[in-house]
This record gives sequence, structure tokens and C-alpha cells, in this order.
Amino acid sequence: MTSYKSNPADWKKFAKFDRYRYTRNLVDEGNGRFNLMVLCWGEGHGSAIHDHANAHCVMKILQGKLCETRYAWPNLTSETEDNTHTLEELRELDRNTLDTNEICYINDSMGLHRVENSSATNPAVSLHLYSPPFSTCSVFNKQTGQKSACKVTFWSKYGERRNREIQDTRSPEDN
Repeated sequence: MTSYKSNPADWKKFAKFDRYRYTRNLVDEGNGRFNLMVLCWGEGHGSAIHDHANAHCVMKILQGKLCETRYAWPNLTSETEDNTHTLEELRELDRNTLDTNEICYINDSMGLHRVENSSATNPAVSLHLYSPPFSTCSVFNKQTGQKSACKVTFWSKYGERRNREIQDTRSPEDN
């Protein structure tokens, strides 16, 4: 990922945008060992705060700029009378803005993260390598640390748009 220099001729056919949220576009399933994806971020689009389901994630910016904010895992603050746990607001660990051709890496031992395109005028495109691949992850509420399961879906596969009905069932996770 470090040595590759972004060339739109390589990835443009996989870059499928949606006006309402960022998109995950599958490029290669890697014989079940990894997923390679092109993610497209419209102006102001961002992910939810999420984990990586015990996978490794490398992200390279192909176009534009993206901001990655890392958070500590939520802490249990107390146990209530009915044996439920109260969580607290997620603590920010780090914030980095990545420009075209820059990379970052995250896994669950490093915490949670959120990625966003904070530009109001320019879209962004990123390349993601997940190993091993996963079909669900957890998303987290910033104020409470509460987590919920989120199914990972693809807006397109191998450069072809997916059935619109599949996409319409996807819960919006953009903030």
C-alpha cells in the first residue's frame, strides 16, 4: 500500500458514490483471506465509530483528504441494581488528517475509529484492505459508549452496482 501511488485509471471503475452516505465497493475477496475495497466519501460523509471485528485494516487515500479519529474502548463505569452496566462517553485518543497517497493502520488493540470527509466541496476516495474479511462489526454511540451490531454491505461488487433494494435495507450510519 505504501509504494502504490494513486492512479484513477486503476480504481475509477470501482468508485461508485451515493449522495446520502459513503459507499463500500468490493474490488477483491482474496480467496476468503482479505477484502479489498474502494470507499467513496461524498462531501461531509463519515462513518460511525466502529471496531474491526478482530481484523487488521490498512487504509490509503486515493483522492482528497479524510480525517481519522481514534477512540478508546468504552469503560464500564458502574453496575446498577438490575445488574446492567452504565457506560461513559468515548474518549478521543488521536485525530489525523490524511492526504492523497497517505496510509494509516488500525486493529482492535489500538481502539475504535471514525473516518470522515470533512470537506464541503471535495469528494474523497480511499482503498481499504481488511484481513481477515468480516461481515459484521460493532458501531458505538459517542456519548454513551453503547455498542450495537452493524452488517457490512457493499454498494457495488467488482465495479457493478448491486440491487438497489439491498442497499435500501442498509441502516444509515453516517453522522
